[in-house]
Amino acid sequence: MLKRRIIPCLDVKDGRVVKGTQFDNIKDVNDPVNLASFYAREGADELVFYDITASFEKRKLLKSLIENIAQNIHIPFTVGGGINTIDDIEMVLLSGADKVSLNSGAIKNPSLIKEGATRFGSQCIILSMDVKKVDDTYQVFRLGGRENTGLDAIEWAKQAVELGAGEIVVNAMDNDGMKKGFHLDLLKRIEAVVNVPVIASGGAGSIEDFIEVATQTNVDGYLAASVFHFQTIKIQTLKQALKEKGVPIR
Repeated sequence: MLKRRIIPCLDVKDGRVVKGTQFDNIKDVNDPVNLASFYAREGADELVFYDITASFEKRKLLKSLIENIAQNIHIPFTVGGGINTIDDIEMVLLSGADKVSLNSGAIKNPSLIKEGATRFGSQCIILSMDVKKVDDTYQVFRLGGRENTGLDAIEWAKQAVELGAGEIVVNAMDNDGMKKGFHLDLLKRIEAVVNVPVIASGGAGSIEDFIEVATQTNVDGYLAASVFHFQTIKIQTLKQALKEKGVPIR
């Protein structure tokens, strides 16, 4: 069994790490380079950087910031936001990232997943999905959660893997920032239809929430932001608690 990963998430806006609730009420948190360096020292297994307004503002990612973070950490590093072309993917990887996270760009042009996987390898092409329950279905949103695409989340995950995505990040918008636990039903439905690692995102508020998702699903990693940013949960304390429950952890 693969060891599970603890993954802090840096949502970046205007060059600063921010955090909101259900994609709203955005508040300033910290400098991204300082925070990334802190997490690398504290034992995070990976790090995710999302430029959360790049797609909506139709601009490129902050190349210099990506380079600066990459130079200051020694753990795998994923970058997402405003990635719409093969050239964008190449720029991110050459700037020091290990993986790219595709969201709005892949929805607009699904072949970007296949082209990216063919050129750079599936291991560095990640599909990130912002998912919300609408009536009785799970639907995919884009542009930082602003627009409902009408895509069924389960079918989109399947399609993305068929195109070459090597990993799926499932961000449950209904749970985002609520600190009431991960969306287990959504995660179970996604992991049942794909054969690549699935990362849970959205809803972590306590160590018990991590234990719940670790023992009731088979997802491969747990992504969170505010509980780590404000040190409600320390990474080493979380890892020890998961180990004590028999969860294979790094």
